[in-house]
Amino acid sequence: MNAFLKKEWMEWNRTGRSWILMLVFVLFGIMNPALAKLTPWLMEALSDSLADTGLVTTAVQVDAMTSWTQFYKNIPIGLIIFILIVGGNFTAEYEKGTLIPVVTKGLSRQSVLAAKAVFLYGSWTVLYAVCFGITYGYNAYFWDNGIAGNLFFAVACTWLFGIWAAALLIFFSAVSKSSSQVLLGTGGTALGVYLLSVFPKLDAFLPARLLRGMELLQRVKSPEDYYANIAGVGLMVLLCMVLSVGCFNRKQL
Repeated sequence: MNAFLKKEWMEWNRTGRSWILMLVFVLFGIMNPALAKLTPWLMEALSDSLADTGLVTTAVQVDAMTSWTQFYKNIPIGLIIFILIVGGNFTAEYEKGTLIPVVTKGLSRQSVLAAKAVFLYGSWTVLYAVCFGITYGYNAYFWDNGIAGNLFFAVACTWLFGIWAAALLIFFSAVSKSSSQVLLGTGGTALGVYLLSVFPKLDAFLPARLLRGMELLQRVKSPEDYYANIAGVGLMVLLCMVLSVGCFNRKQL
């Protein structure tokens, strides 16, 4: 399994996926406080042109909460980019037949699946931590992160949503033959969950609420309101992994 993890790391570096994703999440981490910091200057620069149209601008006050609002706007985009780039992680192996010699040499299918899952979960965790760390550091330097309530709990919830999305990707990779099918399955399921979350009784258990961390930061919601969602997501991730093992064991490589 360790050898397969090393192979995954080398493959990501060779194809440039690791560098592209790291660049994206670093840029997002910098953009969050940068856009907040530049907002007053932009509004002042546009005030004259807006005045000509009859719109009057007032002084804009920004703080760490402004930057965290930007963080929660950008991180779903980062997750989508992550899924798009790694969506063919399994199917490329099927098409090239590179898993056949690995399995025939004694590495079990469960170990292959576990290695790929660990690598995907670990990659998302590292990228997310980099983005959060940069934003947190700049916010602490320019303003005060203490204004945001339940910050680390809210951030952990959003991270868990990414883990759920990665689990979906692993499951559809185990049952699909092409990256387009994987992306359609993952995206379609995420969209369906989002649409179902408009019903309050379902929203209390679905993953979509985990992306609404601003409710926690603004103290509109408390951590207790998210416990059912966390439990539901945990069960979904476990179910995805169990089903993935069963499907991958039967899959023709």
